[in-house]
Amino acid sequence: MGGRRVLVVAGEASGDRIAAGLIREVRVREPEVRFEGVAGPAMEAAGCRPLYPSDRLAVVGLTEVLRHFGDIRQVFKGLKARLREAPPELLVCVDAPDFNLRLAKVARKLGIPVVYYVSPQVWAWRRGRVHKIGRLVDHMMVIFPFETELYEEAGVPVTYVGNPLIERIPAVPEQAEARAALGVPGEAPVVALLPGSRRSEVLRMGPVLLRAAELLGERFPDAHFVLPVAGPAVGEVLDELLTEYRPPNFHRVTDSLSAAAAADCAAVTSGTATLETAVVGTPLVVLYKLSPVTFWLAQRLIKVPHIGMVNLVAGREVAPELIQDDAEPERVAEELGRYLADPEARERARRDLAGVRATLGENPSARAAEVVLGHIRQEG
Repeated sequence: MGGRRVLVVAGEASGDRIAAGLIREVRVREPEVRFEGVAGPAMEAAGCRPLYPSDRLAVVGLTEVLRHFGDIRQVFKGLKARLREAPPELLVCVDAPDFNLRLAKVARKLGIPVVYYVSPQVWAWRRGRVHKIGRLVDHMMVIFPFETELYEEAGVPVTYVGNPLIERIPAVPEQAEARAALGVPGEAPVVALLPGSRRSEVLRMGPVLLRAAELLGERFPDAHFVLPVAGPAVGEVLDELLTEYRPPNFHRVTDSLSAAAAADCAAVTSGTATLETAVVGTPLVVLYKLSPVTFWLAQRLIKVPHIGMVNLVAGREVAPELIQDDAEPERVAEELGRYLADPEARERARRDLAGVRATLGENPSARAAEVVLGHIRQEG
């Protein structure tokens, strides 16, 4: 298989990590396969030659896209020329659907096979996109088990490889070890407060969580509260909030996984953090709160049975969801208080979360590598 070349396009930090795992596993099996593409530092370290840095595609929001449109267009034109002038054996698209589906269309016209890794969220909104995607890709590798059925029904070759989150979370410390590291008494009730990693999320959810902590502190005076801070901007917001809210036994930490590991239960803003908390095994309450207008639109566009990713993966509600008007301090304190007051409820939740952890699979990068190698060998 000497000299075979694969073009990989990943558009942000998470895609860079996912693609890097795939590249490493392919090269373990077939060291002579060469990779190039839109790459971040993790992909470069794994052996991918960067044609463009991935941060040139890592743009979020309409205004940001408009501001960087010329740069994005330049990258697209360069990759299009590369596909025509030096066709690779395979194009691997990792997430970034707005960019990658356009590039897949170019590859399809040139007869270059396309493998797509991390499906657009067709299960949440605009499900009809699955048919368009099927016309553009030869194989879809999905990271959630419930995605498989959507592609199978549309006749698109699909493989559930497992969730790369499993590889990103290191061995989780035992609860006693995590508490000792945070300086929390071993027998005290501990609650993790995870408002999110973005400044806007902390502005929106921070007051809810800090007030809930105040209420819980009245009921459980020996309880400790840990809140991870993701960077200086978030820290500044928290400093402002703590002039108004004064939760007892409060610990500001840097690592959300250690915070979850130390806790008896957690309040988590909906997103990837709900899955991370589930993998750690900490009983949780999922919070979801948007501006009234955004929530009104979301209700009409997004069609899913649950908001929390942990519940979507489980296929049922294994973590209570407090959505919009229900995501208020009193309700949050009530749900968390149930966990703190009832050891059996915590144990039931841990069993449910162990099932979610098992569903996320093992060695997703290795399974993805086998799919990619199958297509390269087929081309050979």
